[in-house]
This record gives sequence, structure tokens and C-alpha cells, in this order.
Amino acid sequence: MKRIEHTLARLRTAGRSGLVTYFTAGDPDFDTSLTLLRGLAAAGADLIELGLPFSDPVADGPVIQAAHIRARAAGQTVALTLDLVHALRNTDAITPVVLMGYLNPVLQYGIERFMQDAAHSGVDGLILVDLPIEHIAPYDAAARAAGLHLIRMSAPTSDDARLAQILVGAGGFVYHVSVNGTTGAGAATPEDVAQAVERVHRHTVLPVAAGFGIREAAQVKALAGRCELIVVGSALVARLADQGVAAALAQVRELAEACAT
Repeated sequence: MKRIEHTLARLRTAGRSGLVTYFTAGDPDFDTSLTLLRGLAAAGADLIELGLPFSDPVADGPVIQAAHIRARAAGQTVALTLDLVHALRNTDAITPVVLMGYLNPVLQYGIERFMQDAAHSGVDGLILVDLPIEHIAPYDAAARAAGLHLIRMSAPTSDDARLAQILVGAGGFVYHVSVNGTTGAGAATPEDVAQAVERVHRHTVLPVAAGFGIREAAQVKALAGRCELIVVGSALVARLADQGVAAALAQVRELAEACAT
């Protein structure tokens, strides 16, 4: 958990936004995924968001859905995803890792067992995209007991009353979904994102990560300094699938440069 706080403090001191990179665990296979993860920090990623492969990733568009399919076909499981993070920690003890996934795999694994095993493997936080705030209590309690942040999410459709409800007891940072729709389905305009982030900040002192609909260096550059964290996922997943690890890391470097300007 402290890795998230330390990273955010470093970014505040540097006066810049941080880059969050999303990839699906085990895509296209365990060994390739590990090689990629081990190169992310050097390429400029400030925080790693790692997708838990699932058969029905309903919040994701075709690009990330395909990554889930590839990973599952290669045998990636929840346990192997935790093994992947543990293996990463042998070479990178600093970069925060936040798992992003769905309720079903966590329920199947066991809530308390999952949180404890995730923390032991070196995970710092968890985003469960289909967990309504009305049902968050047992998951949040188990996460806190294990030393993990259960990251809250906001959306363009979250009104002020809903935001206030979502953010009670929140920790780590807030993940703002910048567009209505699935991952990779639309393009977020910097102006709309900045206005949304300002509204979220009226309800919390926590840093805000803007994700969904951000795929190009020009978008990242336009958002730099307007939110604490900028998330890029589908574009990186597509680059990995089409051109491999080296090309994906090259794209991370380009995005990191845009983030720092």
C-alpha cells in the first residue's frame, strides 16, 4: 500500500502527473507478460495496472477482451496472476501494482484469502469495476485488513450526491472513468476530463487517475498537470498484441515523455 503513497508523493514533489499503464496479466503468456512488466518502470510507468483475466470482462472493449481471451487460453489464472506480481517483485520492489478486475474471480478465490494472498505477492491495490458501492463493505474490510487499497471509481454520470457516497472512506486514489462506455470505445477530450477531475476534487483530497478513452501522447500531454495520474490501456494492449514487448515499451516511453511535459 505504501508504494502508492510514496509514488504519489514523489510526483507531487516533481510537480507532474504520473503515467499508469494497463496490461492484462498473462497476455499473451506468463513469460512474455513478466518480461513486459519488468521493463515498465524503466520505460517510464509510474504505476502498473494489471488486469485479472476473466471470461466476461463486461467493462472492456474488444481490444482488452481479446487480451483476456489470449491470457486465459494460455492458462493464466488468479493464482498465476499473483505469482506474476511476486516474480516482478524480485526485480522491482518500488513500482505500485494495482489489480483491475471483476468480482467473480475474487469470489471464487475467497475474498479474505484473495486479499491476503494479493498483499503477500506484492499487490498494492485493487479495482473491482463491477462492485457497487452499496456492497463494498466486506471487500473494503478485507482489503484494509490485508493492507490493500480498494480503489473507488467515478464516472461522467456520477452526480454530486453519488460522488459523496462513493468517496466515503476511500483511499489511495480515485479512478475516474473519462467516457461513457467500455475501454477503448471512445476518445476523452482533455477539457471534459479536466472539468470532471475538478468536480471529483471538490469531494476528496485524494489524487485522481483519469482513464478510459486516453490512448495518444497528444491527449496525455494535454492532460498533464490537470490530474494526478493518467491511465492508458487499450492502446498499449493493442501495440503489445500487434508488435510485441519492445514496441509496447517504446510506446510507454513516448507516453511518459508526454506525461512529464
